[in-house]
Amino acid sequence: MRGLVENWVDRLRRVRDRLISDPKFQRWALANPFTRPIARRRARAALHLTAGFVYSQALFACTRLKLFEALAGGPSSVPALAARLALSEDATRRLLDAAASLDLAERRSGGRYGLGQLGAAFLGNRSALALVEHQPLLYADLADPVALLRGDKRAAIAGYWPYSDLDQPKALGPEDVAPYSALMAASQPMVAEEALNAYDVTRHKRLMDVGGGEGVFLAAAAARAPDLQLTLVDLPAVADRARTRLEAAGLTPRAQIRGGDFLRDELPKGADLVTLIRIVHDQDDERALRLFRNIRRAVEPGATLLIIEAMSGVKGAEPLDAYYGFYTLAMGRGEPRRVEEIEALLRQAGFGGFKLLNNALPTLTSVLAARAV
Repeated sequence: MRGLVENWVDRLRRVRDRLISDPKFQRWALANPFTRPIARRRARAALHLTAGFVYSQALFACTRLKLFEALAGGPSSVPALAARLALSEDATRRLLDAAASLDLAERRSGGRYGLGQLGAAFLGNRSALALVEHQPLLYADLADPVALLRGDKRAAIAGYWPYSDLDQPKALGPEDVAPYSALMAASQPMVAEEALNAYDVTRHKRLMDVGGGEGVFLAAAAARAPDLQLTLVDLPAVADRARTRLEAAGLTPRAQIRGGDFLRDELPKGADLVTLIRIVHDQDDERALRLFRNIRRAVEPGATLLIIEAMSGVKGAEPLDAYYGFYTLAMGRGEPRRVEEIEALLRQAGFGGFKLLNNALPTLTSVLAARAV
């Protein structure tokens, strides 16, 4: 019965596809007052797909030139902004008009420009701005996406992410891990807030953040739960950076920092809550399963594991499949996974009791809870 229904739906979709691809139907849909709104929405969506790279470059230019900071004090004239941005007035006006069309800037009285709503949102989110500054590395690799898909070129961003194909990651030194660690630390606060709003860490005694980077998430969790003990595991050079950050935050007495390879080395025991933040989608299935099994060996039954990252197919975050699909391809390892695919790997490793938590911004991250069984 299910197969019959699926075949019927497939036939309907084939009819739909033939209609939508027919130029005569497209003209009819635009002329018909009942279908015109739908046709216009589809045309606008097609424009966004065609022009998306240009939109991103306009955003990057605004970020690199610190346009949002220039407008933070109030509306400003084109000549004043041109002098501040070190651009000609024509170039400044071109940038401002592009920014205004994207709601990054806004036209004001007297020919002046002020912040748009999206521009104001970016100005208040340093984590998002750090990611925008990072994007040109990916854009350069995507100049020939077909070559990337066919494996005809090696993406440069894989070198920026030094763990992508290294057999001995513990050999990485401070200079190797600094750029990517700094980016993750800069972008972590918004992810940490989202996860901590979705899950109450005060119910636990010890939190272990595996692949915890510079300790940004642990510091945020510590602020929410003053009695929570902390453990961080990452490569030795990264753990050193975390030690410096947590010491500056006065958290050293509560923190155990372990430098090691979370895929190969035994993990510290005693945590009743473990977090993996933007880690799993960087691993292929074999490495992800090895990681889950390593965590399971380190915890007692009933311990909670939180997978905190963007996940494929989550309602409201569907376009992330395109972004993370190509990002992980450029890095040389990993893939975005559906929730049920992550659960299948976790089940093999000895976890159950899965629950996808409700959180405000699934476009930023999802939070999947699992329990050691």
